[in-house]
Amino acid sequence: MSATHFHTTIQRILREAFDNGNLAVVDKVLTSDHIVHNSTSGLINDVEGIKRLISTLRSAFPDLQTVMEDEIHEGEKFATHWTLCGTHNGLLMGITPTGKSMKIQGIFFARLADGMIAEYWMLIDLYGMLQQLGIIPR
Repeated sequence: MSATHFHTTIQRILREAFDNGNLAVVDKVLTSDHIVHNSTSGLINDVEGIKRLISTLRSAFPDLQTVMEDEIHEGEKFATHWTLCGTHNGLLMGITPTGKSMKIQGIFFARLADGMIAEYWMLIDLYGMLQQLGIIPR
């Protein structure tokens, strides 16, 4: 699989889903039986779960933007380091809007099969986000 294909697949999730709210793209890039390895296991372990995560973030941060900082691939595996930023102007996990901006890091490691994401690990610095929003102390 080409580097361009890996890049395009991840960019579609970041740009179309996270940045623009097009959740239909999730169905086009994740296999229906994909495997998730996350610290939030059980919360976002299916296609609908990742859509809920994206919707929650976009509702809380209407100006949400992502930047793919770095990427590597080998064989059928792909890894990317990305930045997520936005202003907390909507409800987030029951937390009223603070009006504060946040900028956090995330990593995404995936295995593709037949051009779609079949397995992935995703980590997002939620602790850092809550600190920047003043919800928990620094």
